[in-house]
Amino acid sequence: MDVNVFQALADPTRRRIVAALQGGERPVSELVDVAGIKQSGVSRHLRILSESGFVSMRPDGQRRLYALRPEPFRELDTWLDDYRRLWDARLDRFGAALERKQQARRATKKRSKDP
Repeated sequence: MDVNVFQALADPTRRRIVAALQGGERPVSELVDVAGIKQSGVSRHLRILSESGFVSMRPDGQRRLYALRPEPFRELDTWLDDYRRLWDARLDRFGAALERKQQARRATKKRSKDP
């Protein structure tokens, strides 16, 4: 996994642009509204997202339509899968330990109530 992928998604404005593109293709003018910055800034962020492989551009007459590319997200998901399994295992063990502690507490309370 290339570190640039994380750098590309680290910026909150780029994450807003990515979120806006989840609904499908959008022209720059709509992304300007979503990002809350000038068009030149959105264009710069789109260039970074494009260079990192997250976004594609399709000309449509005078407009340029931007869309998400699924491949980098799949790659990111694959990379995260090892960490997801690690944390799932830890959380499962934590949940089991919590359950044992709660059962022990209930058993103690029950014994203290019994004559």
